Amino acid sequence: MNILLVDGYNIIGDWAELTALKKERLADARDRLIERMAEYQGFKGWRVIVVFDAHLVPGIEAKNLHSDVEVIFTRSSETADERIEKLAISLNSRRDQIYVATSDSTEQWVIFAKGALRISARELEIEMEEIDKRIAKKVREIQEQRSISKIPLEGEVAEIFEKWRRGLK
Repeated sequence: MNILLVDGYNIIGDWAELTALKKERLADARDRLIERMAEYQGFKGWRVIVVFDAHLVPGIEAKNLHSDVEVIFTRSSETADERIEKLAISLNSRRDQIYVATSDSTEQWVIFAKGALRISARELEIEMEEIDKRIAKKVREIQEQRSISKIPLEGEVAEIFEKWRRGLK
C-alpha cells in the first residue's frame, strides 16, 4: 500500500488557495487541506496522514480521523518534521511505500535517508489539479449516459412515463 505523509502547514504555506484561506482563518485552511487530501485518498486509494505542528494549535497531542484521512497534531515539544520522520520509520515495510509531501529541502533529504520518497508541495498541487479534471470528466460521462428524452414533455406527463418505465402504477 502507498502511504502519503503530508506536512500540513508546509503545504498550506505553498498552495495559493490555502494561503489565502490561512490569512482569513487558519482552521479553514486546515479543513480545506484535509478535504483535498480526502479526495486524493479516495481517487488514488492511498492511505493519507496529515501532520500539523502543535505550536499553532493550543492543547496537547491529538490524532483524529476526518473523512478517512488521519490527522495528527504533534506534541508542543515536537515538530511536524520530527513526527513525519518517526512515521516514515515506523510505517516502512516491504509491502508499503512511504511518500512525504513537503517542500522543506532539509526534510526531503532526511526522509530519503529513511527510505521514503518525496512529493513537493507544487507536485502535489499539480497532481490534485489533474485528479480534479479526471473526476469532472467522469461525472460528465456519467451524466451523459443517463437516458434523456428526445421529446420535450411536460412535468406531469414525464412523471407518468417514468412510472410506466419503472413498472409502477
